[in-house]
Order: sequence, then C-alpha cells, then structure tokens
Amino acid sequence: MTSFNRSTSRRLKKLTQIPSVWEGDRRPLSSPNQHSDSEEKGECILWVDYSQGVVRGMDVVASDIGPEAIVRTLMRAMEHPHSPARPARPQRIVVKDREIQFYLRGVLQDLDIAIDYAPELPLIDELFRGFADILDSQTPDLPPQYAQILQEKAFAIWEAAPWEFLEEQQILSIEINKWDVGTLYASVMGMLGMEYGILFYRSEESLKQFRTAVLQDEDSNEHLEEAFLKQDCLFLTFESAEEDEDEDEDEESDLADLPLSEIDPTFGNIHPLEGLRSVLYDEEALVILVAIESLIRFIRDRRRDLQEDIFPTLSRRYRISLPQSEESTKSVAVTVSTMPQLAAELEEMAGFGDDEEIDNLDFGNFQSLQDDLIPEDSFLSLGVVSWEILDRLRKGVTYHKAGEIKEVGDGLPVILIQTSRPKAKTVIERIEAAGGLRAICFNPGADPFDGDRYDLGLLQTQNDELFLFGEFLDEDPVHVEARKKWNQRCKNTKGYCGLIIAKGLTGASRGNPQLRDMMALFETRSLSQKDLGIGTLKLMPQLNLE
Repeated sequence: MTSFNRSTSRRLKKLTQIPSVWEGDRRPLSSPNQHSDSEEKGECILWVDYSQGVVRGMDVVASDIGPEAIVRTLMRAMEHPHSPARPARPQRIVVKDREIQFYLRGVLQDLDIAIDYAPELPLIDELFRGFADILDSQTPDLPPQYAQILQEKAFAIWEAAPWEFLEEQQILSIEINKWDVGTLYASVMGMLGMEYGILFYRSEESLKQFRTAVLQDEDSNEHLEEAFLKQDCLFLTFESAEEDEDEDEDEESDLADLPLSEIDPTFGNIHPLEGLRSVLYDEEALVILVAIESLIRFIRDRRRDLQEDIFPTLSRRYRISLPQSEESTKSVAVTVSTMPQLAAELEEMAGFGDDEEIDNLDFGNFQSLQDDLIPEDSFLSLGVVSWEILDRLRKGVTYHKAGEIKEVGDGLPVILIQTSRPKAKTVIERIEAAGGLRAICFNPGADPFDGDRYDLGLLQTQNDELFLFGEFLDEDPVHVEARKKWNQRCKNTKGYCGLIIAKGLTGASRGNPQLRDMMALFETRSLSQKDLGIGTLKLMPQLNLE
C-alpha cells in the first residue's frame, strides 16, 4: 500500500487538530432516474465537516481512478479547504465504504485520526440528493421516449442526402395539421458544402422574411445574427462528432466525406421570442419526427424527378405511424409537395438567373466580343477528362455532340467553368439559345495603357458571337504550361475539345468539381488565332455617356 512520505506526514501533523467529525465519500455523478452511463460522467469525491456543516473539499474524477484520488482530495481539504473553512486536521473521519475505511486506516495511521464506518452519512447523503435533483430537473435535448427514433431518422436523412439535388430555395411543403401545426416549409441546406441540415419553417412568411433580411444585410454579421434569431422554425443540422479546433479551415474536410459514425445530428427550435434552443419538447419532437419521416419517403419515391434541372410540381400523401406515447392517435396523414412557384420567387429575390451587370469591353473596332456570359467570380481551368469519365459524362449531363472523336491520348481537352448552380443554368441556356458552341479559341490581346499582353480565351457560338471566358497574362508560367498541353491534346484529337459547365463554386468541390457537379458538356472544335482572323485585340477606355 502506498503511504505518505515522512516529510508529508510531518507537515500534515503540524496542522491544528480540531474536535470535529468529517464525512467522506465517492459516488457516481448521475441520478438514479437517469439511464445514462455513469462511467461517462465520472465520480464525485466529497469531504465535508459534519460538525460545522461545510464542504472542505470536492473533486470529480474518472470512474477508473484508484483510491488514491480520495486521499488527494482529503489532503486538499486539510491544507487548502474551501472557504470559509481554515486549514486543519480532524479528530475523526467517517466513511460508508469498508474498502475506503481500511485503505484510509493504512494511509493515515501516522496522523492520529480515527477512521470509522457508518452505514449512512447524513450531510453527504443530503448533498448528493441535491445533486440528483438538479440532474433530474435538467431537460434532455430530446424527450427520452423519442430520442432513439429521432436519431435513426436523422441518419436516414443523412444517407438520403437531399442536398445533392435540392437547393435551399427549392422548398417542400409538409402539411401535417396536428399539434397546432398546419404546414411546415422545408428548406434543405448542404448543396454548397458548408452547412448540412433541414429547416422546417412554421410559416411561408417567416421563410421569406429571413431570406429578405439576409439579402439586405449579407455584409453585416450583427444584422445577420438578428435575422437568424427571428426565424420561426424547427431544425435538424449535422456536425462532425469530433471537432478539431486546431484544424486549418482551408484544409477542413467536407462533412459529406466523413463516415456515418463521425456525424452528429442536432435538433432544435428557433423562435423570435425564444431565440435558439437545442432542446425539443414532446410535441415538437413528434412534429419533426413526422416531418422527417414523410420527407424520407418523398425523397425515396420522387428522387429521380427531383434530380431534374427543372424543379417539378409533385405531391404525395403518406400516413405516418407514431411511436407509442400517451396520445391515443396512432398515425397522422401528411401531404408533401414541391413549391416551384415559391422557389422561382425566392430565386428572383436573390437575383438568380440575372445577367451579370458588367460593362462590355471595347476591343478596338471589333464590336462583337462580349464578356457577360461567364460570371465574374467563376473558377476556370484548362484540363482534360479521361475517355472513361467522358463516356459517363455524356450519359449524365446536358450533352451537345460535335462529331466522332477518336480516343487518342489521355482524354478530351476541356475548358471547365465552375460557378453556382443558378448561374451555370443561365450560361447553358444562353449558349443553347445562340445555337450551341461552334469553337473554343485563344487570341492575343494587349493593354496599351500598362503594356501587358494577354492570351484571351474565347468562345464562339453558332450565331457568330464571341464571348470572353478568360484573360491570361502571357508571362504566367502556369498558363503557358497549360496552353502547351492544351495544344498538344487538341492535336491528338484532330482539333476536338470541350466546354464543361459545373456547379459547386462555394462548396467542398470548389476547384475540383466531381462528376455529380457537372451540368453540361459542349463538344466543339479548337480554332487557331489565324483561323479566327481578328488580330490582336486591344483594350480601349470605356466612355461614360450620360
């Protein structure tokens, strides 16, 4: 048995010995009415002065820590007690655990302290009853009778991944008509790869008000927080179960790439008068349970329709069974519907589909060059897609064929434009409205004001319009190397190349769009600057004629 060093014993014996009885015990930090594992919460060690009615020392330790822990707490109770107690040594100690009694007798034998056993410790028993009452009075995040099934439904939604094909403005109505809830309006978050979850608005008005506030104050964090707290909705969000505070934000992995075991669902409520709380009460739990289950079924039944480019008009009715509860109702009839008209209204509010308000560049006498096709903040790259990926791409996206391409070299050279989904749709529609894509070409350009020379990336449509998609400095070594590879690959394919329009600019796949992000493939021909025949384009000043 471990014992004190002689110097420690001498130091403790110098403490004034007071004529008092101390109680000591070690108990799990849980209430008898709770079903949680006490080992997860640890154990509490208490030393109290029964004669004076004060707590002298308290510690919380892991359940697997040995009996030395109770001695360490006792030492602090003697030498550094909680206020108002003063350093002292008791005449008598009482414990209710025989093992602790025998252990303390061996360790404290040189301190002239009597170690006794008692079946009850009145003061400590009263303190632990108070702790248990506090634990019992704490509201759990989810009602215990619904916690497991809500977790299961949350993981089912995670695996269904509706954010892969539904945007935030593509609202689904869920008509419940139960528990004072008429219709919920579900907004799916996650297509941008930033936050994953579903907001269940209690009214269409609340949804619109929040969108309006965000669009008006998107640069003001204070106003955004205020708008967030004014929402009226239930929510389900997903987070990483193990947040790494030291992880570089730029290197943070997308939540969607994590295994299910590392995903942590959170339920809660937001209301203008309540604010945010991550707690659901019984009726709220039933409402969100019914909403999620009906949503899961709707996604399962209509997944293919929902993946179409156009948000369709759909509606399905379901009967959702309720878990056993105090309510006599065994099931609820729910109707889930898409809301294309509301989605269009929200897109209009956000300015989706509008052309970028960018002044046209005036290159000398060549007036037909436009720069309003490709959004200004798009990600652009010159690259290649393998023949295998190309075959899959042709079958899965909007596809425009240019001719029979022989599979020579490592793949088809492509220009990739990545932007947001709404803007990508606009780009695709404009190219199609112009009759399709005739050619991709690079042409020299110059800025006579600062002497810079450029390699201008141009798209030529079938109606003879030219659109600027990129300006690359001639001296940029990265672009120079990319152009060399582009020219060689186009030579291998006998001039065939392609344009890929992809979504996901602000998501996890930014700069590296996956197959599911690609929305259109235009196969075309590569055109040389000689064939284009427009010479060097010079940037001219734009006159302001008002």
